[in-house]
Amino acid sequence: MVNRDEEAGRAAARLTGRRVAAVRAPSASPAEVTLEGGEVVMVKRADAPGAVRAEAAGLRWLREADAVPVPAVLGHDERWLVTERVPTGQPDGTGAVRFGRALAALHAAGAPAFGAPPPGGPAQAYIGAAPMRNTPAADWPAWYAEHRVLPYLRAAVDAGTLRHEEGALIEQVCARLPDLAGPAEPPARLHGDLWNGNVLWGADGDVRLIDPAAHGGHRETDLAMLRLFGCPRLERVLAGYAEAAPPADGWRGRIGLHQLFPLLVHVVLFGRGYADQALAAARAALAG
Repeated sequence: MVNRDEEAGRAAARLTGRRVAAVRAPSASPAEVTLEGGEVVMVKRADAPGAVRAEAAGLRWLREADAVPVPAVLGHDERWLVTERVPTGQPDGTGAVRFGRALAALHAAGAPAFGAPPPGGPAQAYIGAAPMRNTPAADWPAWYAEHRVLPYLRAAVDAGTLRHEEGALIEQVCARLPDLAGPAEPPARLHGDLWNGNVLWGADGDVRLIDPAAHGGHRETDLAMLRLFGCPRLERVLAGYAEAAPPADGWRGRIGLHQLFPLLVHVVLFGRGYADQALAAARAALAG
């Protein structure tokens, strides 16, 4: 039987066309593969259909914006993805402000529609291990309800993870979305899964973004995700963002609305432990 180190090494050699000198493959992380000559690359495996293609297309789309640095895709097939490795450092205030400005520029690069997948990316994508459908639409409130909130709400209720009366509360949010969404904005180019674990503070002081669930969406969704699980130097990040492109008035009151989607994804993936947070986000959204 071929072990994980051997699999990752063979994939790196095949997809880069270079010999492999060493492999370090932690059980729960992408493998670090040292190529001949000393370059270290990251090698990630995903077995879900279309997952690698979606991630590779997302990384390229974000990189094309020339805003927040993103590791280059060095090769991929339907199961394996090889990218640059990011040497990491410590968060600092100056880098946080730069990240905020760069994130604003990434969002401003835009997308053809809400729900538009990256060029070359499949409509059936993923956020973490959860399927995520990218279906283009012109109206953000209706699209957000139909394609980001309700699919995960139904899955959670059907599984018994959320009770029917709890689901009714979240359905109220969906019904009121046109009034809760704030001023209309054009589709932004979103990372789409912008929690702290996907924000790498580089050794050179610049942030890199990894593991996107990229699509066209509302820029406040990325900002809400940064706050959801705690991003270092967040207020400095937001200060840099506001210098470049101030969010619409009242955006902090809409954080719960935008966090509802990732929290429901967590309810579906990880169970009842996230239900209270999802319901709190729904109540916060209704309260404005």
